[in-house]
Amino acid sequence: MFVNRGYELSFLNEKWRSGGAQLIVIYGKRRVGKTELAVRFAKEKPHIYFLCEKISAPHQLVKFTEAAASFFKDEFLLQGGFKDWETALKYIAKKNSKIVLILDEFPYLVETDPAIPSTFQKAWDLYLKNSPIYLVLLGSSISMMERTALHDKAPLYGRRTGQLLIQPFKFKELQKLFPKASFEERLTIYSIVGGTPLYLNKFREKNPVEVMKSEILRKGEPLYEEVEFLLREELKEPRNYFVILEALSLGKHKLSELINETGLDKGTVSRYIAILKELGITKKEIPVTEKTPEKSRKGIYRIEDNFFNFWFRFVFRNRSLLEENKIDEVASVIKQTLPELLSKNYERVASEILKETISEKKLSLKLESYGRWWDRNEEIDLVALNRSTGEILFGEVKWSNKPVGTNIYEDLKAKSQKVDWGKKQRRERFALFSKSGFTPDMIKKARETKVILFQGDGIIA
Repeated sequence: MFVNRGYELSFLNEKWRSGGAQLIVIYGKRRVGKTELAVRFAKEKPHIYFLCEKISAPHQLVKFTEAAASFFKDEFLLQGGFKDWETALKYIAKKNSKIVLILDEFPYLVETDPAIPSTFQKAWDLYLKNSPIYLVLLGSSISMMERTALHDKAPLYGRRTGQLLIQPFKFKELQKLFPKASFEERLTIYSIVGGTPLYLNKFREKNPVEVMKSEILRKGEPLYEEVEFLLREELKEPRNYFVILEALSLGKHKLSELINETGLDKGTVSRYIAILKELGITKKEIPVTEKTPEKSRKGIYRIEDNFFNFWFRFVFRNRSLLEENKIDEVASVIKQTLPELLSKNYERVASEILKETISEKKLSLKLESYGRWWDRNEEIDLVALNRSTGEILFGEVKWSNKPVGTNIYEDLKAKSQKVDWGKKQRRERFALFSKSGFTPDMIKKARETKVILFQGDGIIA
């Protein structure tokens, strides 16, 4: 089932219709759906799809020769073959055919021959830019794609005519994948595997906990070793990264906490965290009200990828039990911890729910920055603001089986007064998010004071 990616498909098709040579760079984390997007775009168009592999450069050329010979029905091409990639690209340019040429996992090609980016630059300048070629370069190594095509010093910089960074699905997009699922079921799935399409497809029409046990906790299944495999693909020495990620999954978010938990020195932890951030695995979070975030000392770290967080907290940490096939024992621990995990993720998706509600014109707010706020002794789950208009919204998120009462609202109001941002002229609004709804008194108070109430991901007042 192909869902979402409407903008990306529209963008690619618009470039196709515009005519002229196109060089499109599509990049993003592994399993995020780059290949499916490119193949779906090219499906009804003349195209060559070529998957680069970790094999020798001559062998790559042999396989590409076969693909080109098959497409152009050129038997003579097989006899000689291409001697290098410049010759191959020149051959395609001289055909003067409007075709889509997809080179998937382009970084693998670069690994086999570091001169490839410069070769492609030369071929583009001499032959391809004056042809009707539609060249698509796909890559899962974000850093490699940036070095070869996106940074201003990259060989292909200035040649690309478009680029798409493919992100995992947001929580709201799970509604399309799981239209019959409840909010809690969707949040459970999202808390386990995040927004990666390949993983999400395993949960279709199935109980989330049973899928977790059969697909993630069971040794021999792909997802059981998936995170370890992905890290070993990206990192030369993953051992220290493993201990940092395990510490993060257990709630050690400050740099000092990570140093104490891992036993690594400050420089090592900082360096590894920066690399994990580049890979889109971790994120540095700053209070949203900070004037100069880059200089703030209040930053904390967390795992951005939900599946990585789940895997390190429950699979990596319980590897000995799982190797003995004690799945039910680990699953029991997970079930006990799941409410806490869902609570944290409800806090994270609350800003997304609020943004979506505003974009649907259900709220007349103009908010630009979304995040959390904290000080030494206080924390607010959601703060959204607009520096130009002085609007600020304070939100509290509760994952509880009890309806939220007026005491939660009064506590939120009290905490909001400790936030100094724009205090003299700001216009305040308040929002409450609840798994289990609200007491009659809170609903009455909301109507009187214009407090915004969300139950699950739906606005009710």
